[in-house]
Amino acid sequence: MWWWRGRRGSATLGFTRRGGGISTDDWAGLNLGAHVGDDPAAVERNRELVLASLQQLSGASLPPRPVFMRQVHGAAVRVLQDIADLTEPAPESDGVVTALPDVALFALVADCTPVLFWDNEAGVIGAAHAGRPGMLAGVVPATVAAMRDLGAREIAAAIGPSVCGRCYEVPEDMRSEAIATEPVSGAVTWTGTPAIDVATGVADQLRRAGVVETTWVAGCSREESGLYSYRRDGTTGRFAGVIVQSLAGRVR
Repeated sequence: MWWWRGRRGSATLGFTRRGGGISTDDWAGLNLGAHVGDDPAAVERNRELVLASLQQLSGASLPPRPVFMRQVHGAAVRVLQDIADLTEPAPESDGVVTALPDVALFALVADCTPVLFWDNEAGVIGAAHAGRPGMLAGVVPATVAAMRDLGAREIAAAIGPSVCGRCYEVPEDMRSEAIATEPVSGAVTWTGTPAIDVATGVADQLRRAGVVETTWVAGCSREESGLYSYRRDGTTGRFAGVIVQSLAGRVR
């Protein structure tokens, strides 16, 4: 189920893998995306499995309440300030932050870069979906800024598996556009053609935003069969970065 998981004070976080779910056919495994053509009942069951695992890992008495974004490759960030917000239709966003306990924030990906954030002292967490457009639009620094608006100061982050710069081939003009905004994101494929390294661009954005610690979880989604990859497979599922904070584990 987990490609990587960890505890950071009151925060339980991880990045899921393809194995461990009940989806079949093109989505075989732990597909968490409800928008990719998979059987809705299978997706719902897969999500329940992840929530049950988070409950066990965090030591909570109940599974956390899930929050999924309506991702559009932009830079908008949703701020959840009240439990009532969870019943509202999800607005378009590629970042989400909250100080609420026992709420699991999901970022769904299949080559894009999932980023998780936490500040245990402030009791604020966040998640972001950073594809090439979102990285260039600034969804990562926007998520950091939204966390600071909720009182976060010592923010740490984890960058999850995504398509690597050696595998993300693009036209030269697209790479030039990326370099103009994020110089470190320019890359070259295995065969010497133009490419973009979104995760490296994200890492530099985190550094410039003052994030105090960054954990970078290895894994190229296109190269690793244990991860979903749109670039490799076309029709496929979605894995996730997910984070939750428990009330009992908060620093006071």
